[in-house]
Amino acid sequence: MEFKDLNPLLHNELRLKVMVALDSLDDADFVYLKELTKSTAGNLSVQITKLEEAGYIKVSRSGEGRASHTVCRITRAGTDALLDYQRALMGYFTKL
Repeated sequence: MEFKDLNPLLHNELRLKVMVALDSLDDADFVYLKELTKSTAGNLSVQITKLEEAGYIKVSRSGEGRASHTVCRITRAGTDALLDYQRALMGYFTKL
């Protein structure tokens, strides 16, 4: 038996929560993701940026300051990465 490497970008609790949420939704705004994940705005912002830089999510921003609105949507690459991560993780639980 061989253990597959787990994607380090997705092997983070907050980033994984964001990806799973976005995988089941068309899109989600920042406030909703913050409440859902029980994260701080600062930490969520950092993690969203990492996912966006990896091409796993697309982020749309409108407005400025207090009137700003951020919406996230999972990309095809993000969906594929999440599925690969799930398969790799499940492989850890197969019987030897």
